[in-house]
Amino acid sequence: MDYEVKGAEGKLGILIPGLGAVATTFIAGVEAVKKGLASPVGSLTQMGRIRLGKRTEGRFPLIKDFVPLAGLEDIVFGGWDVYADNVFEAAVNAKVLEPMLLHAVKPELEAIVPMKAVFDQAYARNLEGTNVKEGADKMELAEALMEDIRNFKEANGCDRLVMVWCGSTEIYIEESEVHQTIEAFEQGLRDNDPQIAPSMVYAYAAVKMGVPFANGAPNLTVDIPAIVELAKENDIAISGKDFKTGQTLMKTILAPGLHARALGVKGWFSSNILGNRDGYVLDHPENFKTKEVSKLSVLDEIFKPEANPELYGDMYHKVRINYYPPHGDNKESWDNIDIFGWLGYQMQIKINFLCRDSILAAPLVLDLALFTDLAQRAGMSGIQEWLSFYYKSPQTAEGLPPEHDIFKQLMKMQNTLRHMMGEDLITHLGLDYYQDLVDTL
Repeated sequence: MDYEVKGAEGKLGILIPGLGAVATTFIAGVEAVKKGLASPVGSLTQMGRIRLGKRTEGRFPLIKDFVPLAGLEDIVFGGWDVYADNVFEAAVNAKVLEPMLLHAVKPELEAIVPMKAVFDQAYARNLEGTNVKEGADKMELAEALMEDIRNFKEANGCDRLVMVWCGSTEIYIEESEVHQTIEAFEQGLRDNDPQIAPSMVYAYAAVKMGVPFANGAPNLTVDIPAIVELAKENDIAISGKDFKTGQTLMKTILAPGLHARALGVKGWFSSNILGNRDGYVLDHPENFKTKEVSKLSVLDEIFKPEANPELYGDMYHKVRINYYPPHGDNKESWDNIDIFGWLGYQMQIKINFLCRDSILAAPLVLDLALFTDLAQRAGMSGIQEWLSFYYKSPQTAEGLPPEHDIFKQLMKMQNTLRHMMGEDLITHLGLDYYQDLVDTL
């Protein structure tokens, strides 16, 4: 398939449900980069390079110079939150960024005031929203969101919009009958079906309004047949789910290496402490289960114990997340990994990752927003599996297992960009450099 990628002309509005620590760190960071006060470290769209052609050609342009991405100066921010604080106030409360940096972009942040959110405490038990929409049913709330989207686009003179969910992890919901078709889902909205969570209301509103959607939490959200069907009907790009940041990032880097060397794993125990709003929400068992399912699936997909029973068939994998207010946004994770090698001899790996959750997540929000907008302009509707690089639990076509190996994910993403721009795909076979060998084949 050949793509005709439309140019990134005019303003891009990035709409964010959930203006908490991650979103405010992202917005403040972009504004700081625009003023030359900081560098967008961790963002592939801004600092990443891509190889084109053979290694001997020496072509390694910046990704932003290779594909037509929206420029930071053309981005406009908006969003919804359950608290009425403007983005400057929310960023100060989040305590992620230094006050000096925040004050340097204070006017830009103060100008962003959250719209009233679609919120139901039944889906995030530890939160109490005060800046919340009211409606007779969930369909009415969805229509109110559509009106917000329409008004934001007009007021800010945006040519295009994209929505990135940065809200809280919702309680665990399994796919059910109401999620199967557009008709069943829309009836469920009118009936206030409890299986339709607030994030799904946002997703429905976005796709109906022609706005591509990226899901940064482990919620079902767009990962249901009804929204997938709606996205295909409306030619809208969607992807998810759950930003890949701290501990899971380390797993998708280390586990492929162990697997590549055919080293066995007996057990992998993971523990986290986190004190921000996300940690507070996850302190409730029903919300933690949603995150746990997302985090547990990673190792099984990389190691494939059913195909490698001698190495991983008896692997014990445990994940713990504990709310610890003194740490704030500074997440700390411990991993104890019991491995074995030649002749079954035992070894151990210990990882203590003192990360900053929102600092790792902010560049993912930027990349997902810009790449999702790119996909939309390229006519790539439906599930964008090539963006799996950014997710803990990548959304795929029905029946297709996700790829969790971060290096394979990166290769897929880069080859998608090459294909999009008419460049040769790179397989890393490299036999053409050794002509004598090629001639013998």
